[in-house]
Amino acid sequence: MRPKKTRWVKCVPGERCFKPLCKPLGACEGVYLSLDEFEAVRLACLEGLKQVDAAKLMKISRPTFSRILTSAQKKVADGLVNIKAIRIEGGCCKVGRGSKK
Repeated sequence: MRPKKTRWVKCVPGERCFKPLCKPLGACEGVYLSLDEFEAVRLACLEGLKQVDAAKLMKISRPTFSRILTSAQKKVADGLVNIKAIRIEGGCCKVGRGSKK
């Protein structure tokens, strides 16, 4: 298996964990969203970019972007439907200019 190509992200989340109000964090199961998955959701869902344009910004291929986005959407849905904490961490990413810190 070849190594993952570095993905470029512009936006680093201010919060790294989102949890249900009904449960303390220690009692919550969690799903883990990588920074590249977070960026894919931001670009496609929030910014409304087409996959080909979002992939160019992250410096990856369109099929790779599609796989990342599908994985991220499944994890977010799992967290929302099954009342789990959503944690954002890790990933093979570099932060580009204009990022939040």
